[in-house]
Amino acid sequence: VLFLQIVHILNMTSAKIVSFLLHPEESLHSLQNRIEFETGISTGNQELLLETGICLDPRKPASQCVIDGVRGWDSYMVYLFDKSKTVYDGPFASRSLSDCVNYIVQDSKIQLPIPQLRKVWAEAVHYVIGLKEDYSRLFQGQRAAMLSLLRYNANLIKMKNNMVSASQQLKAKLEFFHQSIRLDLERYSDQMAYGISSEKMLKAWKEMEEKASQCAQAEDIGYLDEQIMALHTEIVELQKSPYARRQGEVMESLEQRAIDLYKQLKTRPPDHAYSDSTDMVKIIVQTVQSQDRVLKELFGHLSKLLGCKQKIIDLLPEIEVALNNIKEADNSVMQMQGKRQREIWHLLKIACTQSSSRSLVSSSLEGTASTPAATWLPQSSSGSTAPPHPLSSLAAPEDGENFADVIQENVNYLELFSSILQEVRQEQSSMMVS
Repeated sequence: VLFLQIVHILNMTSAKIVSFLLHPEESLHSLQNRIEFETGISTGNQELLLETGICLDPRKPASQCVIDGVRGWDSYMVYLFDKSKTVYDGPFASRSLSDCVNYIVQDSKIQLPIPQLRKVWAEAVHYVIGLKEDYSRLFQGQRAAMLSLLRYNANLIKMKNNMVSASQQLKAKLEFFHQSIRLDLERYSDQMAYGISSEKMLKAWKEMEEKASQCAQAEDIGYLDEQIMALHTEIVELQKSPYARRQGEVMESLEQRAIDLYKQLKTRPPDHAYSDSTDMVKIIVQTVQSQDRVLKELFGHLSKLLGCKQKIIDLLPEIEVALNNIKEADNSVMQMQGKRQREIWHLLKIACTQSSSRSLVSSSLEGTASTPAATWLPQSSSGSTAPPHPLSSLAAPEDGENFADVIQENVNYLELFSSILQEVRQEQSSMMVS
């Protein structure tokens, strides 16, 4: 018997307790099937919470419902909620009266012998204590729901902070991208008249600017931020509400009055005297009325807690979608920035190639202009240029050979210049295609 494991489930939708004997190594899913059979709540809609507000882990065995040790094992509760419901409005009937207690409640002025009255009053005191304990267990279930709500709220705040941070980063990158591309377009327009131009690349840059403006829509999370802040305010108000605190003081005082009344009866001698139960019945009625009031307040507050929790559950996917949109927009902006950077360097490469080809052509032209003059103008012994020779001294055989060399050198330079121009055209055409 000592090794048996029993779990007590308090159904918060009906305020009733169901108990199960756990089988060795029984899974949580198996226990949920048994709960569904007893309560009618499907396994998909069951939410089982510990007193700390932690939801039971489906990967662990059902024995996680039972605490270790001997003290308190029989009073430890697991609280069952129906996820398909957010309003718990009862009716929640009080525990039923025993026959003898119901007898004195029906006629509180009936006279009973003291020994018999002691037994009836003992059961009445037990009934009053049971009403108070019923409320205490339900209040503990409401507290578990509050702790669960705070856990969800903490996760919501964490996701909100990540979303706000990602949105701010995207906003900064978009501002940098817009300023960069505007400056690039201005500089590109300035050099089009005398530099390199590509209508296809210019069109692509303008399309990038429009696409970046569309990406700015992803950073707009104001509507989500407003909902989260309103929900956070609502949760704070629920925490401050007096119904979030224990309201059983009246029931506890009635419990003490019932115990004192029974003690007074117990001290009376067991003679042939008779007495009625008017005072005890008053305590019973007041306790039932007090329980009805506090339970109505408790379940009204519990419904608000579950409503806030459902709002958080509905908000989490929206925040996830917003985060994904921000990440996609961020990646798109970075890709456009990288593409534009590569195109700028491509333009720079073409410009450098054209500059080098121009310098090479100019140097070759200078060489061809000076070489024929040096060939046709003979040098004197002092290094100065001599006056032109007479006609009889021109076109010696060796001079003809030098002139042929100059022509061949110019042909070589012309072929080189043609190949450089061809490479430049290929570079420009590839840039326009990209």
